[in-house]
Amino acid sequence: MSHNPRQATSFIALISVAGLCSIGYGLIHATTWHPVEALALLGIAAAASRMKVKLPGLTGNMSVNLPFVLLAVAELNLVEALVVACASTAVQCWPKDETTPKPVQMLFNISLMATAIALGWRVFHQGANGQPVWLSGAMLLPLAVLGFFLMQTVPVSIVIALTDGRLVWRVWTNIVQLTFPYYVLSAGMASMVIAVRQHVGWQVPLLLLPVMYGTYRSYQIYFGWNAAEHSSLGMAKAATAGH
Repeated sequence: MSHNPRQATSFIALISVAGLCSIGYGLIHATTWHPVEALALLGIAAAASRMKVKLPGLTGNMSVNLPFVLLAVAELNLVEALVVACASTAVQCWPKDETTPKPVQMLFNISLMATAIALGWRVFHQGANGQPVWLSGAMLLPLAVLGFFLMQTVPVSIVIALTDGRLVWRVWTNIVQLTFPYYVLSAGMASMVIAVRQHVGWQVPLLLLPVMYGTYRSYQIYFGWNAAEHSSLGMAKAATAGH
């Protein structure tokens, strides 16, 4: 495959329009406000966004803010959820080395997050609108996470494939292998917090931070070990070829 920068630019523009439409949809459908909980989730999600690891073989990184974003989808109105998710995404995109972030990359990531949040929020809150019994309760969050997962991974795979000249299916498969366990863990953590939230205060999400820090460190150690192993194998092959 050859590189397709024009197609990539057009696709990013399409995602940006979808993100703007999602924000507009949220403003139109804003209902009950939760300022204290929204501010708390915003602070926790922003802190978790700085715990990010570089995904091997991909031009991107992954942070551990997902459980808090899912809680925002479940507990807040759409505008509040968009603010929490988009602000934490902006924090995640900001480089750690004090360099200037890439505007196009930040625009794409924030727009993609806004679109995924709108989709996940709509799916989760369908249960309140006379949906069938099977489409309520415990089924709603997994369905919302599935929609969120697809909306987060498929467009990223398309952009990487267009810019790097790779097959979309292979890029997506690689992303799924690296991130799917994290999505499952995040959905489980968010489900547990939602289950106990009615009996405890908004402070419960704070208890997730140590768990997500442990997840971040696990990914960091694993990817570091994996990179070191591949480097050792490459050096061994080079040494063998020299004889």
